[in-house]
Amino acid sequence: MKTLFIPVKSKVEINSKKVLEISSKLPKEIAIAYSVQYKEIAEQIKKTLSNKHNITKTTQVLGCSKPFFPKQTKAILIITDGEFHATSLAFETKFPVYILNSNKFEQVSTKRVEVLEKKQKASYINYLNSKQIGILVSTKPGQQKLNRAIDFKKNLKNKKSYLFLSNNLNSNEFENFGLKCFVNTACPRMDMEDSRIINLNTLNNLK
Repeated sequence: MKTLFIPVKSKVEINSKKVLEISSKLPKEIAIAYSVQYKEIAEQIKKTLSNKHNITKTTQVLGCSKPFFPKQTKAILIITDGEFHATSLAFETKFPVYILNSNKFEQVSTKRVEVLEKKQKASYINYLNSKQIGILVSTKPGQQKLNRAIDFKKNLKNKKSYLFLSNNLNSNEFENFGLKCFVNTACPRMDMEDSRIINLNTLNNLK
């Protein structure tokens, strides 16, 4: 069965005066990120901000993406709904992240980032103290990292491990298996809200 991906465009109209006001609060070197429905709006904002700013990168963000930003970037402006993507970017990049949401402008607070940092530390301690772990593998395109999961399992010492392979990984079902720790090889956002889950990349960086 063929799958079609059809993006939906936002009908929000960005106030040009608001964009100029935002410009005065941003550093010169900035990156612009956006949810897919705001692609055209992001291009308009980029054109306006380019008069006074060096746009280091313009990129779409997905729930499972971890985009790279050039070192010269001093801040990220994200055009999106809510705080999910913005907080994720602030946590992962350590750059100041500013949200533009229907002409509302705010910076992701350090407190939001600190909450995620504490959850990450709690996840790592939980991993170290667990003798049995589950290894999560998604079958979705772009998320499937079965070979990495198998390699991790082979090289794992002093822990008994089980592979969990599924198209949809639902953390609400984890309690059915009696495990207190899961290593995630799928969507990197999954482990942000649950201290039982630690991302494999994060685990490798902390070792």
